[in-house]
Order: sequence, then C-alpha cells, then structure tokens
Amino acid sequence: MSTLILKLGATGDVVRTTALLPRLEGPVTWLTTSTNQAILPTPESSRDDFRIVSWENRAELAGQSFQLAINLEDDPATAAVLESVRAQQLFGAYLNGQGAMAYTPDSRLWFDMSLLSVYGRDKADSLKFQNRRSYQELIFECLGWPFTGEKYCLPATEQPKLKGDVAIASESGPVWPMKKWVHYERLKDELERQGLIVNFLPKRPTLLEHLADVRGHRCLVSGDSLPMHLALGSGIPSVALFNCTSPWEIYDYGILTKLISPLLGEFFYKRELDPRATTAIGFEDVLQATLKAIELASSPRFGQ
Repeated sequence: MSTLILKLGATGDVVRTTALLPRLEGPVTWLTTSTNQAILPTPESSRDDFRIVSWENRAELAGQSFQLAINLEDDPATAAVLESVRAQQLFGAYLNGQGAMAYTPDSRLWFDMSLLSVYGRDKADSLKFQNRRSYQELIFECLGWPFTGEKYCLPATEQPKLKGDVAIASESGPVWPMKKWVHYERLKDELERQGLIVNFLPKRPTLLEHLADVRGHRCLVSGDSLPMHLALGSGIPSVALFNCTSPWEIYDYGILTKLISPLLGEFFYKRELDPRATTAIGFEDVLQATLKAIELASSPRFGQ
C-alpha cells in the first residue's frame, strides 16, 4: 500500500507519529516542514521506499496517486494539498464540499478532542481530560490496527557536543508558559551535590544537534516537550512533568516517569501563565524520580 502522511508540526508531534512507519507496508511519502525533515529517519537508515517532501516543495505531489492519505493536521492549507493528489482512502482532516474543515468518521477518536471537534472547544478539552489512551493507541485503533508498542523512528546522529548523567530541558516556549517548572536550577544543584554531571540543554542550530545532546546523557528531566519525545525515541529513561497538558496521551515505553500536577484539572490546556501551575509538583518528588531514572539507566537493561 502506498501511503501519504501529512504531519508538519509541532516537532514532538511529528516524532511520535513516526511510530506509524513500522506498520506501513509499501512506499511512504511524508509531507512536513523543511525544519522537521531533519528529525525524520533517512531512507538509508530506515527503508528505501520512504520519501520526505518539504512543505515548500509540496507542488511535487500534484497528480500523484496513493492508496492511503493520512492527514493529521487541522488547517485548511494542509488539507488543500489533498485536493491535488488522488487517494483511494482518506484518513483524518479534509476540506468538505463547502470548503470547511471536517474529518473522516474513522478518525473521530482523535479529532473529537481537537480544535476541529464537532463538539466545540470546551467539550473537546473535556474529552481530552477524560481520555486515558495514548496518541499511538488512538491513531492505531482509528486505522484499524492494534498498537503493540511500536517505537519512534529517529535518524542517526554524530557524537554529541554535550555529555553527562542528566539532561534538563527547562524551556517551555511562549505558547505553554505553565509547562515551565520553577525548581530546575535547584534540581541541578542537588544532583551535582550528589556527584552527577548535569547539563541544561542549550539551543542548537539544528534538530540533529539537539537530538545528539539528548543522546549524550543517561536520563532526561523535562516538561511535556520535544526533548521528552527525543529521549523516548532514543531509549533514554526520562522524567516528565505535566502541569497543563495530557499525561495520558504520552506512551511511556517503560522508560518514562510521569509526574502529574495536582492542579492539572484547573490548568488543563490553559495557555496563560498562573505561577501556581509551575510550583504544584514538589521538588522532592522530581528529585527522587530523577534518581530512580538514573538507577534504571545504570541497570543491565541499558548495558551500564
């Protein structure tokens, strides 16, 4: 089966969608942003029937035929790309006959909780809060497949410029300011006091350098963020703090410890800043979870 995947961003969402690749037989074409091209596996490292097309070069797809088109974006510009291709089966979001965004019935488990939800934003967020299945479980079920722990597919990297025991990804970005826990500096100081090498992940010019930095450490501490997904895809034990987004959508692969804010219900998917959200998870809880992650990384399972 030839498949077209339309998944452009955010980068962490692109990474977790790569879990589909091991299940797709036949040629796969993936439309994404030029930036996110770098985080997808190369044909040489994964499969020779895998092709990446950048958003800037989307006109290359015009007139091409696919047996399955999977659109996991919710904007009209991406959906319009589907108008230029021929697909025997469509899954996900599309433009209906009136030019409005809609989604296929078989994708409703996911899109009912999205900005496109037929139920409206408030109900969609309520469904998201009630949901207890991971993104992979939901998408696989929608496509008619059982999810059996298929892993992310990430590219190879050069030797990391930054190495240590614990990597801390403390930045949250302007969209989700409540993701940023306030005690990362204190955590670094305490872990270093216990003899561990701890680094804050710096900004890098490329995603591959960022991925290499994550891989240069034995464990990661972060919010619900791209570094968390990079660590999961690299088999690195991690601790993730969930202050305002769904912990249940993240599949832990047996290596992720989720620390859930006791105020999650109050701040769920809120995008403004309330300092209470950034302090609700206790320092000692994060410290102990990190030490356990280091212990896991030191176990025979990880060849330490």
